[in-house]
Amino acid sequence: MEYPHITHHGAQDGVTGSCHQLHMAQHSSVLIDCGLFQGADASPLGARADHQIIEFSLDGIRALIVTHVHADHVGRIPYLLAAGFNGPILCSEPSSKLLPIVLEDAFKLTFSRDQKQVERYLKQVQERIIALPYDHWFTLQNDEGLEAKVRLQRAAHMLGSAYIEVDLQYGPGQTSKRVVFSGDLGALGAPILKPCVPPKRADILVLESTYGDRLHEDRSTRRQRLEQVIEHALANNGTVLIPAFSVGRTQELLYELEDIIHSKKLDTAAAPEPPVGAGHARENLQTTPSAPAGTDWPSLPIILDSPLASRFTQAYRELKDHWNDEAQARVQSGRTPLAFDQLITIDSHADHQKILNHLVSSARPVIVIAGNGMCSSGRIVNYLKAMLGDPRHDVLFVGYQARGTPGHAIQRFGPRNGYVEFDGQRYEIRAAVHSIGGYSAHADQAGLVGFVTAMEQWPGEIRLVHGDKSAKCALANALRERYLSQAREGDVILPGITNDEEAVS
Repeated sequence: MEYPHITHHGAQDGVTGSCHQLHMAQHSSVLIDCGLFQGADASPLGARADHQIIEFSLDGIRALIVTHVHADHVGRIPYLLAAGFNGPILCSEPSSKLLPIVLEDAFKLTFSRDQKQVERYLKQVQERIIALPYDHWFTLQNDEGLEAKVRLQRAAHMLGSAYIEVDLQYGPGQTSKRVVFSGDLGALGAPILKPCVPPKRADILVLESTYGDRLHEDRSTRRQRLEQVIEHALANNGTVLIPAFSVGRTQELLYELEDIIHSKKLDTAAAPEPPVGAGHARENLQTTPSAPAGTDWPSLPIILDSPLASRFTQAYRELKDHWNDEAQARVQSGRTPLAFDQLITIDSHADHQKILNHLVSSARPVIVIAGNGMCSSGRIVNYLKAMLGDPRHDVLFVGYQARGTPGHAIQRFGPRNGYVEFDGQRYEIRAAVHSIGGYSAHADQAGLVGFVTAMEQWPGEIRLVHGDKSAKCALANALRERYLSQAREGDVILPGITNDEEAVS
């Protein structure tokens, strides 16, 4: 076997389950991410009770390097530890604060809710984590045959996200190899996040391709469309349901909503309404049976109904030193982008049920953000079961919906007045269904191609992962065209797709 060599243990022929092993030498490798399989990606793995079990050898794996803390990149870590992995877990400094929250939730969902077991597990995780500052070389191995170093750089996908540079030097006088793993790259202009700067070079690039076949709306367009959906709710006295992942997307939505509400308040400054505090909004929401049509923005409740998302939002606030200049300026001006007056957080199940019952039986405009993002579980499912059949309401998707998930079915069949199944029961879709691509946390085709072409030395080999077949093929074509137009030599490989299928027009 020639080195370096890469084995894909997930996301080679789908969008979830990211897990890649970089074999640096015969008995030395590192693991990049270890994520859950979700949606249709989980189905082909067999009907056994637990298809997330680690079935590859752990021999020689020196470390796990985490690009970011979304479940499809870290959700199999409890299984990895259960399989006997005892090496360090390397991640960025912000991710080191967020990762234990994710893994605690994953452990409770898959292994045990016994508090003593949870505490022992979390202590084990904390002892393994090594927090690395961005743009800092960390030595993985340094002996006579190999010097291996790793560096994390901002990926602008979510707070703490990174792409990974691995530098390999095989003995004195030999040419070094630079292997780059993109993780998930962020879209341009993402709220809160500092920008991604592509690497100077890569000999081998493992590149995500989630949106390799499309272009996103720009930030101003997406904000305008978000306002339009909410204006519809204001006029209809309906609820806007936003399925969102607990970490990353939820915080960006809150940031954007706070700015819209702030702007609306400035627009009506000539005759300002008394400010609505969180407690006042909660009181009105629970005691007022209905609100008149035309309720204005400053009194519009924003309900965050997810204990996990609330924990992450608090962690984001504590990590504000890592926010971008725009977000820092808002804080310095006295604003609280993730803790504004209209925001109501719901933690207990009893409060969740009370709010749900009230919204179903009353008529007032409200925005509800709840997980999970693909509608496959979590409190959003209860809202959808209760509200999908009522045309007063709206469902707004702001993130990727994997094939095989209820979110994908609603997104696809909702505009046709179709149905979706939850727990074996059909629910007709009469609520309006909207999708705003501009809120995606993933780079689009232009962003992915730009990540490559901004390098001083383009990769000689690009391996496309983390995307559906159509997305990977479209991105492969776009990259090949750029290589040909610039007279560059390079090979684009699509793991999980045969060579015949790669030969697309």
